[in-house]
Amino acid sequence: MPPATPSHSGRHPWWWIPSLYFTEGLPYVLVMTVSVVMYKRLGIDNTQIAFYTSLLYLPWVIKPIWSPVVDLVRTKRWWTVAMQLTIALGLLGVALSLPLGGFFAISLGFFWLMAISSATHDIAADGFYMLALRDDQQAFFVGIRSTFYRLAMMSGEGAILILAGWLEVRTGDNATAWSVVFLAVAAVMALMAIYHGFILPRPDSDQPTGTRAGLIKSFLDTFGSFFRKPQIGIILAFILLYRLGESQLIKLAGPFLLDPAEKGGLGLDTATVGWINGFVGVPGLVLGGILGGVLASRHGLKYWIWWMVAAINLPNLAYVFLAWLQPEQIWIVASAIGIEKFGYGFGFTAFMLYLIYVARGPQQTSHYAIATGFMALGMMLPGMVSGWIQAQIGYLPFFIWVMIATLPGFVITAFIPLDAAFGKKKA
Repeated sequence: MPPATPSHSGRHPWWWIPSLYFTEGLPYVLVMTVSVVMYKRLGIDNTQIAFYTSLLYLPWVIKPIWSPVVDLVRTKRWWTVAMQLTIALGLLGVALSLPLGGFFAISLGFFWLMAISSATHDIAADGFYMLALRDDQQAFFVGIRSTFYRLAMMSGEGAILILAGWLEVRTGDNATAWSVVFLAVAAVMALMAIYHGFILPRPDSDQPTGTRAGLIKSFLDTFGSFFRKPQIGIILAFILLYRLGESQLIKLAGPFLLDPAEKGGLGLDTATVGWINGFVGVPGLVLGGILGGVLASRHGLKYWIWWMVAAINLPNLAYVFLAWLQPEQIWIVASAIGIEKFGYGFGFTAFMLYLIYVARGPQQTSHYAIATGFMALGMMLPGMVSGWIQAQIGYLPFFIWVMIATLPGFVITAFIPLDAAFGKKKA
């Protein structure tokens, strides 16, 4: 039975898989989500927050371009530990920069360091997972790694925001509060790096592979074969447009919850946002994703895809409702956000399954990486302009605009190539 025996590299997987994937998820949620709340609490306007934090997606967009370097230079184990240490330094840099006068530009530089290091860590850690485990163990632990990645999200959007909110009240100085938070997270990341430096196994197969010339040829062949796929234009349009509404909403959801009522927001404090996101939003997201996977395996993706397109888009109406009524009851706010997150988790299942469908073939791993790069691009570009749009028209019209922006996702879904049997569990 897979969990009862060590991997072929000699170290038991339970010792390192949970911590490795928690460590993989934590910097991503800090860069993409926590940074938005932090900058809002430090007085940065929505236009700058949305533009610059969306631009931080770029390392994940272009990740496939430098992924061959991880194969060519050093071992994946080395890259994994080195990137964790670099992320810890980036977190320390953010913490030390916040009390400074020019903190916005300086801290963004350190967030860029974290984003590049986190994207590189993703490449190395996922590759190491495949090298250090037998095939049966890879299958067994795929749910474990996903669970701990989600726990990292819950920690970032929940526990870290709650701590920051408590420190804001305790210290009376938001910059000091967030500096302490990032110092604490930097210490955690440094300890994780030290732990993994000792505990990660050393599989014999984890060696630099190929030559520089061979990798360049392989890289060009891989990209060429991806763009020669049948109906690639429709496929790319789907990847870029499926989350057009969500990509804009996600950057303004936090500022909307925090802005005072006179600005069209809900006037919540940081800790309350943490409680709602961490203990309602993220669990809703996880449950929606689990349900989506179970149902797709029963009838196939094509059977469920229209339900999933509706699920990822229509619950965005929750923010129209909240911006219109501006309720003061926390349970109403939490319920609306929980519904939206559950729908997002359910609908996102279709997106990830379709990326797997598109990547099928001899170069599946590389093609999947390219597809996820376009996925990140589809979040980055609309997110960059979302803050400017909201600043021009206000929160309620902005969330109505988000609903209008969901329409291209419905339209393009009607044209995508999709095998009716894909995803369906074989009898």
